[in-house]
Amino acid sequence: MILPTKLEKPSDDRLQITWSDGLVREYTVRELRDACPCATCREKRNAPAPPDNVLPVLPPSAGTPLHITGMRPTGNYAYNIAFSDGHNSGLYTMDVLRELGKETS
Repeated sequence: MILPTKLEKPSDDRLQITWSDGLVREYTVRELRDACPCATCREKRNAPAPPDNVLPVLPPSAGTPLHITGMRPTGNYAYNIAFSDGHNSGLYTMDVLRELGKETS
């Protein structure tokens, strides 16, 4: 199984993971948050769009930059990532993390 060997934050809005096979991938915090695999986020992504004449109500956290506040392994198969907007229920499997982001040299 290919596993992360190094986690780094090159900046407040980026995460970099080095994998045991030498691959290095970089992720934006926004990309990770938008891809949250939890049931609530999946449901919101699959919900029909609201009518054009409805203004969304944004939480106060929407006006501040998004960053990762914590990251902890869950077994050998996933990471739980906590974000500055208070969201912390997504489990990002190793397979998902290998697909997201972009490869760096």
